[in-house]
Amino acid sequence: MPEISVIIPIYNEEKYIENCLDSIVSSEYDKEKIEVFLVDGGSSDRTLEIIERYRKSYPFLKLLHNPKKIVPVAMNLGIGKSSGEYIVRLDAHADYPRDYFLKLIKFHEELEADNVGGVIVTKVKNENSVSNAIRNVLSDKWGVGSTFRSGTRTITEVDTVPFGCYRREVFDRIGQYDERLVRNQDIELNKRLKRAGGKIYLVPDIACTYYARETYRELAKNSFDNGRWNILTAYYTGTLRSLSLRHYIPLLFILSLLVPFLCCPRLSSGIFLLYLSMMSIRSFQIRSGTTFLHQFLAFVVLHFSYGVGELAGMAEVLKNIFKGSVWISKR
Repeated sequence: MPEISVIIPIYNEEKYIENCLDSIVSSEYDKEKIEVFLVDGGSSDRTLEIIERYRKSYPFLKLLHNPKKIVPVAMNLGIGKSSGEYIVRLDAHADYPRDYFLKLIKFHEELEADNVGGVIVTKVKNENSVSNAIRNVLSDKWGVGSTFRSGTRTITEVDTVPFGCYRREVFDRIGQYDERLVRNQDIELNKRLKRAGGKIYLVPDIACTYYARETYRELAKNSFDNGRWNILTAYYTGTLRSLSLRHYIPLLFILSLLVPFLCCPRLSSGIFLLYLSMMSIRSFQIRSGTTFLHQFLAFVVLHFSYGVGELAGMAEVLKNIFKGSVWISKR
């Protein structure tokens, strides 16, 4: 059984950290072969108090401090301290079955992979009409384009997986996480790995439970930030290939409404009505534990906040480019 190093970036996770740690300490993996780095970005709630309670009983849990607070820095700190043959990136908003690590290593060796991950089963802590609608939309192919969220029945070679398990040598070969990226650091790393000839597999037999945000406000903020960082990721890395085409679809949708509106309002109205019709049909089909209206709003909030976030990212990039050109001309 190879040694593995688990890295979990954390920040104010008191609602989720106990579930996460309970699932890890009950793992069937040999505890002599595992080390877990909890990398804290300055939590101000009870997160650290809870962790310290677990550390008294489980010495393989180790706490690191991340003064820069962001995820890629946390990951690189953990990688620098780790000694495992495999590096596993986990999230505190999730919990994991007892055989999770065993399956990761099993399929790694069977597939001769560079990175292996599983599917996400999205749940919410507190079920109500709003949170269930958000759960549904984040599990649906019309809400998110990721196969690991909407599900797959076969082992599939993909461009990214959630909470990946990497061979250590991957980081020697392609470098560590890009610390400029507040978001999208995982997919950027995986796209870099793919361009270097790496093999990434999504395995449906591996699954974890992820706890989604539970209000429209939280969904909108998270989606806006994700959209904004899609554009900033391409800008900072200097290539659109840092992400996949599906990440830019919300931006194309927003532009398809705005651009025709300036010259042909009827066309823009037609596109908007088509969108409303499609989302209405899909909302009726997947409304589980919620109402049609709540489900419909979840789609609209997700898509528009994501697309507007990408517009904001474009504006930020253009502003930086303009400032750069002015600076160059003055020089």
